[in-house]
Amino acid sequence: MAYTPNCVHLVGSIGLDSVDDVFKTVGRTLGRRVARVPDGEQGPRRLWISFQYPFLLANPFLRPDPGGAARKNSGFRLLTLAEGVKPSEVRFGELGYARDARASYLDFVAARERGDLPKNVRFQVCLPTPMAVIRGFCTGEHIDAIEAAYEKAMLREVETICRTIPHKDLCIQWDVCYEMIGYDGQPQDFFPPITVTPQQMVAPLGRLSAAVPADVELGIHLCYGDFGAKHAIEPQDAGKLVAITNDIVSTIKHPLAYVHMPVPVARNDDAYFKPLAGLKLAPGTELYLGVVHAADGADGTKKRIAAASKYVKEFGIATECGMSRQRTPELVEKLLAIHAEVAQEPR
Repeated sequence: MAYTPNCVHLVGSIGLDSVDDVFKTVGRTLGRRVARVPDGEQGPRRLWISFQYPFLLANPFLRPDPGGAARKNSGFRLLTLAEGVKPSEVRFGELGYARDARASYLDFVAARERGDLPKNVRFQVCLPTPMAVIRGFCTGEHIDAIEAAYEKAMLREVETICRTIPHKDLCIQWDVCYEMIGYDGQPQDFFPPITVTPQQMVAPLGRLSAAVPADVELGIHLCYGDFGAKHAIEPQDAGKLVAITNDIVSTIKHPLAYVHMPVPVARNDDAYFKPLAGLKLAPGTELYLGVVHAADGADGTKKRIAAASKYVKEFGIATECGMSRQRTPELVEKLLAIHAEVAQEPR
């Protein structure tokens, strides 16, 4: 008998016009298939960490790199320590994530009270790792100090989110992209050269996750980049995804509610999914696979589900990354409809 998932994960960005549109459309289309709902990463957050660049550029401790280096995919000039600034002096204020989360949570509560969302759904707040932001936009010999300062600011964002949103309603997701691409090791030009070791990629997740209270759900989204609705590189199979997940599980102490992994549209073969047999998730940790693609719809999605089900007993479905970049509202609704078609509502 073919495996039929009964749960859906929304990675983060959802290319609809407002937070209210996201909650209404998701609730109407997916119902009880979703346990957590993000606000769709509206406005400047639509392009993931790109909205952090103006924050960094306005920081008095940083300046554009005099050497003129820039990110190839965005054209943003890389930043470095400002002249005369000591590494120990670098400090960041509000990053904007907590402020946006508090505003969207009010919309979330209103949507739930109207019946647009299931009563037991949680509000999902997606946060990038400091490594992605700083090593994506900064350079120079003092990058470790800059990243450490940014990590302190991100920990304050987490503290504020958890202080102002009821824990029973909250899920925090770490978006693990820079680390995933570096851990994979394939040549790429999505990020500046990745020079940290696999251990250095995973270790910060332990510190970041320790700041999340035990009764707040915690999830991990593994990402291969999605600047133009296309991966920076494609995973050769699920092997590196499984390896980094096992390292993350052994590093963080906070229980994981779920892990999300991407699946390329062209892969419905045993070779891609076979490494999933080595996944070491704790009981209670859900696995979501990014098997939903608009290009081949429900039929292609079902083929990827069938291939994955040979190596992992239970899993939910998702897209491989967010649903914003180069995606119209019509395409977003199509993607959500595919989820609803191939996943049944839980009893």
